[in-house]
Amino acid sequence: MDFPKTIPPQKQDKQPGLELLMNPKPIYDNVNYQGANKLSNKTALITGGDSGIGKAVAVAYAKEGADIAIVYFDEHEDAKETQKIIQKKGRKCMIISGDIGDESFCIKAIENIIKEFGKIDILVNNAAEQHPQNSIEDITSEQLEKTFRTNFFGMFYMTKAVMPHLKNGSIIINTSSITAYKGDKILIDYSATKGAVTSFTRSMALSLASRNIRVNSVAPGPIWTPLIPASFTAEQVGKFGTDTEMCRPGQPVELAQAYVFLACEDSSFVSGETLHINGGKMVTA
Repeated sequence: MDFPKTIPPQKQDKQPGLELLMNPKPIYDNVNYQGANKLSNKTALITGGDSGIGKAVAVAYAKEGADIAIVYFDEHEDAKETQKIIQKKGRKCMIISGDIGDESFCIKAIENIIKEFGKIDILVNNAAEQHPQNSIEDITSEQLEKTFRTNFFGMFYMTKAVMPHLKNGSIIINTSSITAYKGDKILIDYSATKGAVTSFTRSMALSLASRNIRVNSVAPGPIWTPLIPASFTAEQVGKFGTDTEMCRPGQPVELAQAYVFLACEDSSFVSGETLHINGGKMVTA
């Protein structure tokens, strides 16, 4: 596949951003990829599955035979479009709008999914937000709490709510970030939340090993998603991803198969691990 080397400068005023407003649109599907029923008749819950990485994962899971539940904030147009794509692939897809930083919402969302599908086999904690600031002195207590509430508390609440419904062989996958390992001078609070995601993944893997529930994470580098134009200035967006070893940003589709691998039996002896997909940056634990 051919991927864009650069992104035109652009800016969106509201997080987490809309895919419909992006130029070029993120690449979420490889039309040449044919599923092999690796997730046949599974049910997957994906937070932030309306666009970006979550959308690519949802489409790949549907190709592998899974039904999909998407939890998203308020990007209704993106969510409905993704739902249509999944349904056209012959799988069921329900969409639920709300704030994962609210524990009561997470509990209710799980209840609704169980009522609709009867089970949840795979949880993908993917939703996140970020707010660049030049200095820690510019990070307000409100921003700090909001970033942690979405990126960490939301993951915690959703995982806790789904636990009574998980069984032997169930899967949890969390989206971390290269910033958890490399840091980022203008994403201090965001990087801290992603470090917490990595630690949470490792601890939950230990906690659930006896139940044969595997917990892993994926740490993306710079990926072209709606969060990018909704976070950075137009000038920064125009340079986005050009500092990778591949001299371009990644596309959501380039991560999808990592999530398929971690969700299926191909990774049956993998737990507590992080897959790094970042265009060539070398990272260590």
